[in-house]
Amino acid sequence: MRKRLVFLAVALLCCHSLSSSAQTRKLKIYISADMEGVVGVVTADQLGPQGFEYNRFREFMTEEVKAAAEAAFEAGATEVVISDSHGNGENLLIEKLPKNVTVVRSWPRPLMMMQGIDETFDGAIFIGYHASTNNIAGVRAHTISSARLADVRLNGTSMPEAGINAAIAGYFNVPVIMISGDDVIVKEATDLLGNIEGAVVKWAVSFHSAKTVTPEVAYELIRQKTRKAIARIKEFKPYKLTQPVQLDVRFKAYRPAELLAYLPIVERTDSHSIRFRGKDIIEVSKFLEFITNYEPSLEP
Repeated sequence: MRKRLVFLAVALLCCHSLSSSAQTRKLKIYISADMEGVVGVVTADQLGPQGFEYNRFREFMTEEVKAAAEAAFEAGATEVVISDSHGNGENLLIEKLPKNVTVVRSWPRPLMMMQGIDETFDGAIFIGYHASTNNIAGVRAHTISSARLADVRLNGTSMPEAGINAAIAGYFNVPVIMISGDDVIVKEATDLLGNIEGAVVKWAVSFHSAKTVTPEVAYELIRQKTRKAIARIKEFKPYKLTQPVQLDVRFKAYRPAELLAYLPIVERTDSHSIRFRGKDIIEVSKFLEFITNYEPSLEP
Protein backbone atom coordinates (compact mmCIF):
# COMPACT_ATOMS: atom_id res chain seq x y z
CA MET A 1 0.00 0.00 0.00
CA ARG A 2 2.78 2.36 0.93
CA LYS A 3 4.56 1.69 -2.38
CA ARG A 4 1.34 2.39 -4.24
CA LEU A 5 0.91 5.74 -2.45
CA VAL A 6 4.51 6.73 -3.26
CA PHE A 7 3.96 5.82 -6.91
CA LEU A 8 0.77 7.93 -7.06
CA ALA A 9 2.54 10.87 -5.43
CA VAL A 10 5.39 10.71 -7.97
CA ALA A 11 2.89 10.43 -10.83
CA LEU A 12 1.00 13.49 -9.58
CA LEU A 13 4.20 15.50 -9.29
CA CYS A 14 5.20 14.53 -12.85
CA CYS A 15 1.77 15.54 -14.18
CA HIS A 16 1.97 18.84 -12.35
CA SER A 17 5.46 19.44 -13.76
CA LEU A 18 4.33 18.67 -17.32
CA SER A 19 1.26 20.86 -16.90
CA SER A 20 3.35 23.77 -15.59
CA SER A 21 5.81 23.32 -18.46
CA ALA A 22 2.98 23.40 -21.02
CA GLN A 23 1.50 26.50 -19.41
CA THR A 24 4.82 28.36 -19.40
CA ARG A 25 5.95 27.39 -22.93
CA LYS A 26 6.37 30.48 -25.05
CA LEU A 27 4.94 30.79 -28.56
CA LYS A 28 6.56 33.70 -30.37
CA ILE A 29 5.23 35.08 -33.65
CA TYR A 30 6.98 37.58 -35.92
CA ILE A 31 4.90 39.81 -38.24
CA SER A 32 6.49 41.68 -41.16
CA ALA A 33 4.13 44.26 -42.65
CA ASP A 34 4.28 45.88 -46.07
CA MET A 35 1.61 48.06 -47.68
CA GLU A 36 1.25 47.35 -51.40
CA GLY A 37 -0.67 44.17 -50.60
CA VAL A 38 -3.07 45.80 -48.14
CA VAL A 39 -6.78 45.69 -48.98
CA GLY A 40 -7.76 48.29 -51.58
CA VAL A 41 -4.23 49.55 -52.32
CA VAL A 42 -3.66 50.08 -56.06
CA THR A 43 -1.56 53.22 -56.67
CA ALA A 44 0.84 55.66 -55.04
CA ASP A 45 -2.24 57.61 -53.84
CA GLN A 46 -2.40 55.14 -50.96
CA LEU A 47 1.27 54.40 -50.36
CA GLY A 48 3.07 57.50 -49.09
CA PRO A 49 2.51 60.74 -47.18
CA GLN A 50 2.10 62.67 -50.43
CA GLY A 51 -0.82 60.48 -51.53
CA PHE A 52 -4.29 61.86 -50.88
CA GLU A 53 -5.50 58.49 -49.52
CA TYR A 54 -2.40 57.59 -47.48
CA ASN A 55 -3.76 58.49 -44.03
CA ARG A 56 -6.84 56.32 -44.57
CA PHE A 57 -4.85 53.41 -45.90
CA ARG A 58 -2.25 53.44 -43.15
CA GLU A 59 -5.24 52.83 -40.88
CA PHE A 60 -6.22 49.84 -43.04
CA MET A 61 -2.63 48.58 -42.85
CA THR A 62 -2.66 48.98 -39.08
CA GLU A 63 -5.97 47.12 -38.79
CA GLU A 64 -4.67 44.21 -40.90
CA VAL A 65 -1.61 43.90 -38.67
CA LYS A 66 -3.79 44.26 -35.58
CA ALA A 67 -6.07 41.47 -36.84
CA ALA A 68 -3.09 39.14 -37.30
CA ALA A 69 -1.59 40.01 -33.89
CA GLU A 70 -4.87 39.62 -32.01
CA ALA A 71 -5.58 36.31 -33.75
CA ALA A 72 -2.07 35.11 -32.88
CA PHE A 73 -2.62 35.86 -29.21
CA GLU A 74 -6.04 34.17 -29.32
CA ALA A 75 -4.36 31.09 -30.84
CA GLY A 76 -1.82 30.87 -28.02
CA ALA A 77 1.00 33.29 -28.88
CA THR A 78 2.75 34.70 -25.84
CA GLU A 79 4.81 37.29 -27.71
CA VAL A 80 4.39 39.14 -31.02
CA VAL A 81 7.00 41.37 -32.68
CA ILE A 82 5.90 43.55 -35.61
CA SER A 83 8.13 45.05 -38.27
CA ASP A 84 6.82 48.18 -40.01
CA SER A 85 8.47 47.46 -43.34
CA HIS A 86 6.93 49.77 -45.94
CA GLY A 87 8.35 53.02 -47.28
CA ASN A 88 9.84 55.05 -44.46
CA GLY A 89 9.01 52.35 -41.91
CA GLU A 90 6.75 54.76 -40.03
CA ASN A 91 3.31 53.75 -41.28
CA LEU A 92 1.66 51.77 -38.51
CA LEU A 93 -0.42 53.69 -35.99
CA ILE A 94 1.22 52.05 -33.00
CA GLU A 95 -1.33 53.35 -30.48
CA LYS A 96 -3.96 51.19 -32.19
CA LEU A 97 -1.99 47.95 -31.91
CA PRO A 98 -2.41 45.48 -29.03
CA LYS A 99 -0.59 46.79 -25.97
CA ASN A 100 1.52 43.64 -25.57
CA VAL A 101 3.34 43.81 -28.94
CA THR A 102 6.65 45.45 -29.78
CA VAL A 103 7.28 47.28 -33.05
CA VAL A 104 10.39 47.80 -35.22
CA ARG A 105 10.32 51.12 -37.10
CA SER A 106 12.34 53.11 -39.66
CA TRP A 107 15.66 52.34 -41.39
CA PRO A 108 18.41 51.25 -41.94
CA ARG A 109 18.26 47.73 -40.52
CA PRO A 110 20.76 44.89 -41.00
CA LEU A 111 17.91 42.38 -41.49
CA MET A 112 15.78 44.75 -43.60
CA MET A 113 12.08 43.79 -43.39
CA MET A 114 12.90 41.06 -40.85
CA GLN A 115 14.71 43.08 -38.19
CA GLY A 116 14.09 41.66 -34.74
CA ILE A 117 13.68 38.03 -35.73
CA ASP A 118 15.86 35.37 -34.14
CA GLU A 119 15.91 31.66 -33.34
CA THR A 120 13.43 32.05 -30.46
CA PHE A 121 10.46 32.61 -32.79
CA ASP A 122 8.09 29.83 -33.80
CA GLY A 123 6.65 31.33 -36.97
CA ALA A 124 6.63 34.37 -39.26
CA ILE A 125 3.62 36.07 -40.86
CA PHE A 126 3.78 38.43 -43.84
CA ILE A 127 1.01 41.04 -44.06
CA GLY A 128 0.35 43.33 -47.05
CA TYR A 129 2.94 41.73 -49.33
CA HIS A 130 3.20 42.05 -53.13
CA ALA A 131 4.58 40.16 -56.11
CA SER A 132 8.17 40.33 -57.36
CA THR A 133 9.57 42.78 -59.88
CA ASN A 134 9.94 40.19 -62.64
CA ASN A 135 6.38 38.88 -62.35
CA ILE A 136 4.21 39.97 -65.29
CA ALA A 137 1.23 40.29 -62.93
CA GLY A 138 0.62 41.71 -59.47
CA VAL A 139 -0.46 45.03 -58.01
CA ARG A 140 2.60 47.29 -57.60
CA ALA A 141 4.87 44.30 -58.28
CA HIS A 142 8.49 45.03 -57.37
CA THR A 143 11.37 43.71 -55.29
CA ILE A 144 12.79 46.04 -52.62
CA SER A 145 12.90 49.10 -54.91
CA SER A 146 10.39 49.67 -57.69
CA ALA A 147 12.47 52.59 -58.97
CA ARG A 148 15.90 50.93 -59.01
CA LEU A 149 15.84 47.14 -59.24
CA ALA A 150 14.79 44.89 -62.14
CA ASP A 151 15.66 41.53 -60.57
CA VAL A 152 17.01 40.07 -57.33
CA ARG A 153 18.23 36.46 -57.32
CA LEU A 154 19.42 34.24 -54.50
CA ASN A 155 21.46 31.23 -55.60
CA GLY A 156 20.13 31.74 -59.12
CA THR A 157 16.42 31.96 -58.22
CA SER A 158 14.49 35.20 -58.79
CA MET A 159 12.95 36.30 -55.53
CA PRO A 160 10.00 38.27 -54.29
CA GLU A 161 10.54 40.10 -51.04
CA ALA A 162 8.65 37.22 -49.41
CA GLY A 163 11.38 34.83 -50.59
CA ILE A 164 14.25 36.97 -49.35
CA ASN A 165 12.54 37.45 -46.00
CA ALA A 166 11.65 33.77 -45.74
CA ALA A 167 15.34 32.97 -46.26
CA ILE A 168 16.28 35.33 -43.42
CA ALA A 169 13.69 33.67 -41.19
CA GLY A 170 14.96 30.27 -42.32
CA TYR A 171 18.49 31.16 -41.27
CA PHE A 172 17.11 31.25 -37.72
CA ASN A 173 15.08 28.05 -38.32
CA VAL A 174 11.81 30.00 -38.32
CA PRO A 175 9.18 29.00 -40.91
CA VAL A 176 6.83 31.39 -42.70
CA ILE A 177 3.32 30.26 -41.82
CA MET A 178 1.00 32.82 -43.45
CA ILE A 179 0.95 35.62 -46.03
CA SER A 180 -1.65 38.20 -47.07
CA GLY A 181 -1.82 40.29 -50.22
CA ASP A 182 -3.14 39.95 -53.74
CA ASP A 183 -3.70 36.62 -55.47
CA VAL A 184 -0.39 36.88 -57.35
CA ILE A 185 1.89 37.09 -54.31
CA VAL A 186 -0.05 34.37 -52.48
CA LYS A 187 0.59 32.04 -55.42
CA GLU A 188 4.19 33.19 -55.75
CA ALA A 189 4.82 32.57 -52.04
CA THR A 190 3.13 29.18 -51.89
CA ASP A 191 4.97 28.04 -55.03
CA LEU A 192 8.24 28.93 -53.33
CA LEU A 193 7.56 28.11 -49.68
CA GLY A 194 5.02 25.33 -49.81
CA ASN A 195 1.52 25.03 -48.40
CA ILE A 196 1.52 28.07 -46.12
CA GLU A 197 -1.75 29.82 -45.34
CA GLY A 198 -2.65 32.61 -47.76
CA ALA A 199 -5.16 35.44 -47.28
CA VAL A 200 -6.12 36.89 -50.68
CA VAL A 201 -7.60 40.35 -50.03
CA LYS A 202 -7.63 41.45 -53.69
CA TRP A 203 -7.15 40.11 -57.21
CA ALA A 204 -4.73 41.84 -59.56
CA VAL A 205 -6.11 43.33 -62.76
CA SER A 206 -2.95 45.22 -63.67
CA PHE A 207 0.01 46.96 -62.03
CA HIS A 208 -2.35 49.75 -60.86
CA SER A 209 -5.71 48.01 -60.68
CA ALA A 210 -7.38 45.29 -58.63
CA LYS A 211 -10.70 43.80 -57.63
CA THR A 212 -10.76 44.09 -53.85
CA VAL A 213 -12.76 43.00 -50.85
CA THR A 214 -13.76 45.55 -48.23
CA PRO A 215 -11.54 46.22 -45.19
CA GLU A 216 -13.72 44.38 -42.67
CA VAL A 217 -13.78 41.28 -44.86
CA ALA A 218 -9.97 41.46 -45.16
CA TYR A 219 -9.49 41.74 -41.40
CA GLU A 220 -11.68 38.71 -40.71
CA LEU A 221 -9.94 36.66 -43.40
CA ILE A 222 -6.53 37.53 -41.91
CA ARG A 223 -7.78 36.52 -38.46
CA GLN A 224 -9.02 33.18 -39.79
CA LYS A 225 -5.84 32.42 -41.72
CA THR A 226 -3.63 33.40 -38.77
CA ARG A 227 -5.51 31.11 -36.39
CA LYS A 228 -5.40 28.29 -38.93
CA ALA A 229 -1.66 28.79 -39.52
CA ILE A 230 -0.84 28.65 -35.81
CA ALA A 231 -2.99 25.54 -35.42
CA ARG A 232 -0.80 23.95 -38.14
CA ILE A 233 2.48 25.49 -37.01
CA LYS A 234 4.27 22.16 -36.55
CA GLU A 235 3.68 21.33 -40.24
CA PHE A 236 5.74 24.20 -41.66
CA LYS A 237 9.42 23.98 -42.51
CA PRO A 238 11.95 26.83 -42.60
CA TYR A 239 13.04 28.01 -46.04
CA LYS A 240 16.81 27.52 -45.98
CA LEU A 241 19.41 28.44 -48.58
CA THR A 242 22.62 26.56 -49.23
CA GLN A 243 25.69 28.53 -48.15
CA PRO A 244 27.55 30.56 -49.23
CA VAL A 245 24.73 32.58 -50.77
CA GLN A 246 25.09 34.11 -54.22
CA LEU A 247 23.22 37.37 -54.74
CA ASP A 248 22.58 38.70 -58.25
CA VAL A 249 21.05 42.16 -58.62
CA ARG A 250 19.95 43.76 -61.88
CA PHE A 251 19.49 47.53 -61.81
CA LYS A 252 17.16 49.51 -64.03
CA ALA A 253 19.95 52.03 -64.59
CA TYR A 254 23.53 51.54 -65.81
CA ARG A 255 25.69 53.47 -63.36
CA PRO A 256 24.95 51.64 -60.08
CA ALA A 257 26.36 48.43 -61.55
CA GLU A 258 29.39 50.29 -62.89
CA LEU A 259 30.22 52.01 -59.60
CA LEU A 260 29.52 49.06 -57.30
CA ALA A 261 31.91 46.98 -59.39
CA TYR A 262 34.72 49.22 -58.10
CA LEU A 263 34.37 47.29 -54.84
CA PRO A 264 36.58 44.18 -54.78
CA ILE A 265 33.74 42.14 -53.25
CA VAL A 266 31.45 42.86 -56.22
CA GLU A 267 31.53 41.30 -59.68
CA ARG A 268 29.87 43.03 -62.62
CA THR A 269 28.10 40.34 -64.65
CA ASP A 270 26.62 42.56 -67.40
CA SER A 271 25.96 46.23 -68.09
CA HIS A 272 23.17 46.48 -65.50
CA SER A 273 23.96 43.60 -63.12
CA ILE A 274 26.27 42.75 -60.23
CA ARG A 275 27.05 39.65 -58.16
CA PHE A 276 27.92 39.43 -54.49
CA ARG A 277 28.73 36.26 -52.54
CA GLY A 278 27.99 36.26 -48.84
CA LYS A 279 28.86 33.56 -46.36
CA ASP A 280 25.15 33.48 -45.44
CA ILE A 281 21.87 35.34 -46.00
CA ILE A 282 22.71 37.72 -43.14
CA GLU A 283 25.72 39.08 -45.05
CA VAL A 284 23.57 39.28 -48.17
CA SER A 285 20.86 41.16 -46.26
CA LYS A 286 23.36 43.75 -45.03
CA PHE A 287 24.74 44.19 -48.53
CA LEU A 288 21.25 44.66 -50.00
CA GLU A 289 20.43 47.21 -47.31
CA PHE A 290 23.63 49.06 -48.14
CA ILE A 291 23.15 49.25 -51.92
CA THR A 292 19.51 50.34 -51.63
CA ASN A 293 19.97 52.93 -48.86
CA TYR A 294 23.45 54.42 -49.07
CA GLU A 295 23.77 57.97 -50.40
CA PRO A 296 26.88 60.17 -50.00
CA SER A 297 24.72 63.04 -48.82
CA LEU A 298 23.27 61.12 -45.84
CA GLU A 299 23.04 63.28 -42.71
CA PRO A 300 23.42 63.14 -39.75
